[in-house]
Amino acid sequence: MTALDFIKMHGLGNDFVILDNRDGAFSLSRAAVRAIADRRRGVGCDQLIVMETPPAHNGSSIAPSIADVFMRIYNPDGSESGACGNATRCVASLIMREKAETHVIVETISGLLDCENLGDGLYSVDMGPARLDWRDLPLAKARDTENLEISAGPLQNPVGVNIGNPHAVFMVDDAEAIDLEVFGPMVEHDKLFPERTNVEAVQVLGEDRIRMRVWERGAGITQACGSGACAALVATARRGLTGRKADVVLDGGVLTIEWLADNNVLMSGPVATSFAGKLDPALLEAG
Repeated sequence: MTALDFIKMHGLGNDFVILDNRDGAFSLSRAAVRAIADRRRGVGCDQLIVMETPPAHNGSSIAPSIADVFMRIYNPDGSESGACGNATRCVASLIMREKAETHVIVETISGLLDCENLGDGLYSVDMGPARLDWRDLPLAKARDTENLEISAGPLQNPVGVNIGNPHAVFMVDDAEAIDLEVFGPMVEHDKLFPERTNVEAVQVLGEDRIRMRVWERGAGITQACGSGACAALVATARRGLTGRKADVVLDGGVLTIEWLADNNVLMSGPVATSFAGKLDPALLEAG
């Protein structure tokens, strides 16, 4: 296998290795994903992103997707994720530059995402609806998703939200004091979540400002999580702790989140390119 071009990008420190496979020239094993994502032996990233040609709807060539690109998301453990807001903004920025357009549609396994170039290095993504039913997270059994009766140390009674992937959002007095390295994995693997879950520790700073730290399913602690920021705003709004729009302060910076009247969640924030390079074929043949 020949070396593959890649670009390293990030949204508020949430970093990605992005590969272009729109010609269908390669496939990646789970072991190869883990090797590329390894921060000591590979390139290193929170998620590996593969751009693909959008699939035809219903498998029919006469009903092609309206998307400009399909984005496949891999966690560092090799598992696949349904949503990543920061990666969506990064990929959208690449496609906008390529097409010389300010609006594109990115498709993921969770659906179609409308993306806009807001100028000044900022991009917005409509992350789709906030899914709040216990079946949508999904949970192992019927529960009130506004008050999930689970706990892990200081993390108690979270709100469950699905923003293309599952989230357990815990309200805390001090987000900085929560040891997510210890308690994040406990919640991620709780038997209530058959597909595991992302874990957010959220401190309300005001009606329109919250602090969030995150343990991502399959990735661990990251500097930022776009879908997690969306889930955090929805959760605090559901409990009447904030309005439906707020700045979410993450370890890597600030995202602006708005829970729209149509139930969709809009996320806005910056993207940046770190560097580009070529992947050693040995990484692609790992395993």
